Amino acid sequence: MDRLTFAMNSAGLELPSGRIGLFGALSADGLGTFKPDDVEVIQTFFPEYQAWEKRVTTTTHLNGAYEAIVVTLPRAKDLAQQRIAQAEEAASGGLVIVTGAKTDGIDPIAKALKGKVTLEGNVSKAHGRCLWFKASGALGDWLTPDMSANAEGDMTAPGVFSAAKSDPASRALAAALPTTIKGRVADLGAGWGWLSREILKRDKVRELHLVEADLTALTCAKVNADEPRAQYHWNDATRWQAPAPLDAVIMNPPFHTSRKGEPALGQAFISNAARLLSTSGQLWMVANRHLPYETVLQDRFREVSEIAGDTKFKILHATRPVQRTRTGR
Repeated sequence: MDRLTFAMNSAGLELPSGRIGLFGALSADGLGTFKPDDVEVIQTFFPEYQAWEKRVTTTTHLNGAYEAIVVTLPRAKDLAQQRIAQAEEAASGGLVIVTGAKTDGIDPIAKALKGKVTLEGNVSKAHGRCLWFKASGALGDWLTPDMSANAEGDMTAPGVFSAAKSDPASRALAAALPTTIKGRVADLGAGWGWLSREILKRDKVRELHLVEADLTALTCAKVNADEPRAQYHWNDATRWQAPAPLDAVIMNPPFHTSRKGEPALGQAFISNAARLLSTSGQLWMVANRHLPYETVLQDRFREVSEIAGDTKFKILHATRPVQRTRTGR
C-alpha cells in the first residue's frame, strides 16, 4: 500500500466515496489508509484469502459495481491484463488503480495502458509504480475466457502454473509411479489437474484428494480430472487435514511464491505429507535437482530413496512416516 498512499498524499490521487475493491491485495501490505468497512478484498489464493477474511469483507471474485478498484499486479502478464480489464468492467465510469513492482512487470503494463486509456496519474515509488485512469470500456480485448484449451487440449487459465502444457517435472513423476498405487490418495498442490488425472488411471485408487491453493487452477482441475473418485479442496496444502489417514501422497510441490526460490515451501509440503499418511503410507514426489529436500525427508520418514531422475529432476520415494502432532512439527 506504500505506493497507493504516496499517490494519495503527493500525486493528487483522490479516491471516490463508495464501494472500493482491492483486487489481489496482499495481506502483508496491510490496508494503508483504508478502514476495514470501506473496502472489499478480492483474492483467489487460499492463504491470502484466509488472512484477509479475518480483517475485512473478502470474496473470490468481483461482484457487482465498484466506485474504484485497486489492482495489485500479479506476475503473469496475461493474468495482469485480464484482472485490469475485469476491474475496468466492474468499475464502469469509476476509477481503476494499478500498483505493482518493476519485477512483476508494471513498466510494460503501464506502456500498454498508455496506448489504450488516458492515465490520470502515474508515479514511481518503492521500486514500482502506481497509476490510475477512469474506466471507459477501452480494455475489452484484454478480457479472456475464464478457461480455454491449451496446446494439449487441457483446460487452463491465465496465471496458472504451466498453463501452456503439462509440466515436465509432473510428466517425469507420472512415468515413475507404480501401477499398484491404491486406497486413499492425495495430490498436494494439484494445480490444474494433469498429474491427478494420471493418478486416477490406477483403478485401485479409491479416492483422490486434489488440494490446491489457487482457486483458478482448482476450477480447471475439476474439468481436467473430472472423475467420481476425485474430491477437490481449495486449501493450503501445507496445512490441509485429510478426513482419514492416507495410503499415498503424490506431489510436485511449488518452490517459490515470488521470483525468489523458497525451499521452505516444499519442505512444508513434505512435513504435512508425513502427518497425513498412515503408518504404512507412502510418498512420491518430484523436485528440481538442486532443491535441498533430503534432510527434511529423512527427518520425517524412516526410509527415503531416489527412484528416478535426470540432470534436472529427482523422483523421491519415502515410506514409514514419523508420526508427529502439528504442534510438534
